[in-house]
Amino acid sequence: MTPSLPRFRSQNPKVGDRIVLRRRLPGATATEVHWTDVIGHVVGLNPLVVRPQSIGGIPSQAAEIEVPAEQIEVIKILSPRTIRNSDIRAVEVATAKAFPGLVHEWSDGWLLRAGDGITERSNSASPLGPSVGFEPVPMDKITRFYREHDLPIRLHIPERIGRPAQKVVDVAPAEWIMGPEIVVMTKSLEDIPANELPEGMEFSVDAQPDADWLNMYHFRGQALPPEALELLRTQIEGQMGFGRFTTKAGETVAITRATITAAEEREFLGYSAVEVAPAFRRRGLGTALGALIQQWGAEMGAQEAYLQVVAHNEAGLGLYHKLGFAEHHRHRYAEHRR
Repeated sequence: MTPSLPRFRSQNPKVGDRIVLRRRLPGATATEVHWTDVIGHVVGLNPLVVRPQSIGGIPSQAAEIEVPAEQIEVIKILSPRTIRNSDIRAVEVATAKAFPGLVHEWSDGWLLRAGDGITERSNSASPLGPSVGFEPVPMDKITRFYREHDLPIRLHIPERIGRPAQKVVDVAPAEWIMGPEIVVMTKSLEDIPANELPEGMEFSVDAQPDADWLNMYHFRGQALPPEALELLRTQIEGQMGFGRFTTKAGETVAITRATITAAEEREFLGYSAVEVAPAFRRRGLGTALGALIQQWGAEMGAQEAYLQVVAHNEAGLGLYHKLGFAEHHRHRYAEHRR
C-alpha cells in the first residue's frame, strides 16, 4: 500500500513561489515508495523547475531541479519568510482569545472550548501550550470535557505544532471526519493599503453589532442560528470592533468583525466575518473595508493582522493577497464520529 501523503497541500504554484516539493524518486513502486523533499523557489513551469533555497543566507550549491509531472507527489506553497513554531502558536493563541466559546479551560497545554456547537473555532480543543508538540494528546480529558458539554470531540490541528493530534487521527482515520484545509494569512500593519472611502458610503466601527449587522453575516455561505450569532458579540480577552459600510440612507451593505488580542507580547488584529450585500458586490467594497479595518486596528495598537480563509476560496485568497496578506500556515479540524 502506498504510504499516506502529508495533510497540508497546495496546488498551482507560480514562478517565484517558495515551495516544498515532495518528489517520488525514479524506480519507486506501489509497495516501495522513495520520496525526497526539496525546499526552494519555482523558476519554471511545464515542466516544473525548482531552485533549492539558500541555507543561513549562503546560496545553495545545488543545481536547478527539473521535475517530471509523474514524479510530483505534493507541492505546498510556503510563506516567503521563515515561520517558526512559536510564530504559529502566537497567531493561534491570538485567534483563540478572539473566539473563546462560552466555556473554556486549559488541560495539559490544550485549550478546550465549548460554545454553540457549530463553528469550529469556538468548539474545539487547541494545542497551544509551548510543549504540546512533544507530548501525547490528553484524549481522556478532552473526551470528558466535550461529553460534559454534550458536544462532539473536535481537535484543532495546526501545522507542525499539531503533529501529536494528527497522529491520533491517523491511528484510526475511520473514526474521524476531517474538515477543509484552512489558510491562515498574516501581514504587518506598518504597511496598510490606501483606504479611501468609497463614494456614497460611510464607514463605522461599533463596540457591538446591531440586528442589521447580524442579519448579514453567514458562516461559509450559511445563515447562523441566534445562539451562534450571539457568540460573535460575547466578551473576549481583548477588544472587539464591528465594522461596516452604510449608504447615505443608512442601509448596511458590507460588514466585518475585528478583534485586538495579545500573544507573545504582540498585539494582533483579527479580521473575519467579511460580507458584502449581493447588490453591492464587484464595487471594491471588500478591499476598501479590509484597508479601513486595518487602519482601525493600527490605531488600537495592533502591530500585526491575521485572517483565515478556506483553501479552495480563490476569490477570498485573491482579495486578501491584494490587501497585503501572505500565507503564514494552515490548519484543519478533525471531528470524532460518535
